Amino acid sequence: MLTKPFIWIVLICISPVLASCTGLGRHSEQGFTYKDIQIDTTSANTGQGSTIQFKGSPLPLSGMPIQVGDTLRSVNLAKGDLSLIDVTDTGGSVRLINVVPSLDTTVCEQQTHYLSEKNQGLDQQVKLITISVDTPFAQDRFAKGADINNVKFLSDFRGGEFGKTHGLLLEGPHVLARAVLVVDGQNVVRHLQVTPDLGHMPDMEKAFQVARSLVNEKG
Repeated sequence: MLTKPFIWIVLICISPVLASCTGLGRHSEQGFTYKDIQIDTTSANTGQGSTIQFKGSPLPLSGMPIQVGDTLRSVNLAKGDLSLIDVTDTGGSVRLINVVPSLDTTVCEQQTHYLSEKNQGLDQQVKLITISVDTPFAQDRFAKGADINNVKFLSDFRGGEFGKTHGLLLEGPHVLARAVLVVDGQNVVRHLQVTPDLGHMPDMEKAFQVARSLVNEKG
């Protein structure tokens, strides 16, 4: 028979695990439960000299600015097996690139679910990619826990090179700004939105619209 002290020890040990699991999933019986998070429709600038608001305070961005019409810059990101892939390696496909600070936050989680679940069949025509500074192991765990199979996760954990190269690295916390890019098959950035407030969602519907128009151009 288990003694009371032993039972308390077990409960203390597993409580953080249970809390972590609850925080990661946030699923109802019908699927992911979307929260009422403010959507930004404007975009912040990228690169050195620009700032992003976080809880009322400005956070400086670092790196070379990028804007619509520029070419996506060559940088290696880590896949789930720790092998590297150049972000410009497209296979001639249109890509919708979802950039988040960390998947272990409510807004990043919802943004990624939105990309996966609300694209209305766009995932059959373009490549959906999520980039964060989370380790590949954490990204893989998130994808499996969230049952997301139509998004490729790439990690910038090795030094934030994607962020630095595209002016999307927040210097202080060393995470990526929240952004969404649409890139055509020739690696030209055709749409870019960086949320002025790190706690707000980007306008994913606008990004879907641009990506769909590029698919129609090709057709």
